[in-house]
Amino acid sequence: MRIGFRLASATRKVAFALGSLALLCAGMPSAHAVPSFARQTGQDCAACHVGAYGPQLTPYGVKFKIGGYTDTDGKEGKLPLSGMVVAAFTRTAKDQQDPPADHTHRNNNLALEEASLFLAGRLSDKVGAFVQATYDGIEQRSSLDHADVRLAHTLELGGKETVLGLTVNNNPGVQDPFNTLPTWGFPYAGPALGFGGGDAATLFNGGLEHRVLGASAYAFVDNSLYAELGTYRSLSPAVQSRSGQGRDEDIGRLGGNTAYWRLAWLQDWKKQNLSLGLFGFNANIQPERLGGAPTNKYRDLGVDASYQFLGTREHVGTLYTSFIRERQTRNDLVLNGGADKRAGTLNEFRINASYYYLQTWGLSVGRFATRGNRDASLYGEGYANGSPNTSGSVLQADWTPWGKEDSWGAPWANLRLGVQYTLFDKFNGARRNYDGNGRDAKDNDTLFLFAWTSF
Repeated sequence: MRIGFRLASATRKVAFALGSLALLCAGMPSAHAVPSFARQTGQDCAACHVGAYGPQLTPYGVKFKIGGYTDTDGKEGKLPLSGMVVAAFTRTAKDQQDPPADHTHRNNNLALEEASLFLAGRLSDKVGAFVQATYDGIEQRSSLDHADVRLAHTLELGGKETVLGLTVNNNPGVQDPFNTLPTWGFPYAGPALGFGGGDAATLFNGGLEHRVLGASAYAFVDNSLYAELGTYRSLSPAVQSRSGQGRDEDIGRLGGNTAYWRLAWLQDWKKQNLSLGLFGFNANIQPERLGGAPTNKYRDLGVDASYQFLGTREHVGTLYTSFIRERQTRNDLVLNGGADKRAGTLNEFRINASYYYLQTWGLSVGRFATRGNRDASLYGEGYANGSPNTSGSVLQADWTPWGKEDSWGAPWANLRLGVQYTLFDKFNGARRNYDGNGRDAKDNDTLFLFAWTSF
């Protein structure tokens, strides 16, 4: 009990610290926002990121993240601050029945989707951070976005170089260095005003995003074997409100046995690399936050893999895939009429491949599929036959003119311009008339034109 009390107390203190960091970022003038990781290391963005931009990390990028964002070229006077803006045009194959949000249209939306400020980089020799404060241009509100604060130390164990670290973060998976999990998964930019997938998703896929606080310990041995174990607690409704998340979508209280674990193996052959992994997440959620009230239990188990051909960086190819199986025990949902069946499963599969020429011109293709047991109450209005099943494909072409050593503005500026098209085979349980109002899955096909820049 004493250990649990200390952990809870420490968690509250870290939550306050992260909130303070977000307010600090929001108060900084934009003139100080630069691509802080590149400036800190003296490397161009292409050293860490496939295609010079985006979440696909090279082995160097993986090790930089595991090392606590602290690697440096030894030169002082670099502020760990950056900024990001995403603007987009979104068109669906058929008008949506209602506008996706206030101040938007049923179709053909041109919008500033988000603008972010980051505290990102080395804070001391062993401490680094990635903390994002975001203005959501669709919802027209600001909030604390992704946050990952790390302490890392490198030593030798049994003749093997070993990194031991601690991470405090606000979203299960945001701290993962391999970026194959849902938080950083393809497509790396997606439509806020269109359709990127079905309405059903596993808890691990965004269900707790920014409404929890977690701490975990990890080890990376011989630049190959990665292991992590941690736990999470839900933030109070008051803290969620102060961090910009709002009280209305409070998930409830997480039980004390919430656990996150991760195992992965990385083989780096310099010109190519391979990673294989396992991960899991267990949580009990009490939606009403009342003592003795029933809970909903979620047991997520996943596998993932990635392959990168880097060569001389003239031609770069990648392949990423993941599969998550979630077992649900819906005690609270059944009691309150939100589900008919106490037990059920939900599976998510993702696979995508990318090709980049000169780290500038890119083509990507992805496939996604969600499958689950039928439940007429859980998957009621907006679903066909009580089924959550959704599947489709994503095609993307993009141009990244900056982010290389000889680019304009290096290392001050990054830009990616892209066109993306999402095609649905099935949506919320059916190919045709999934909502009972005549809307077909193909009506949700979404064209997404985006400009994504950081500075």
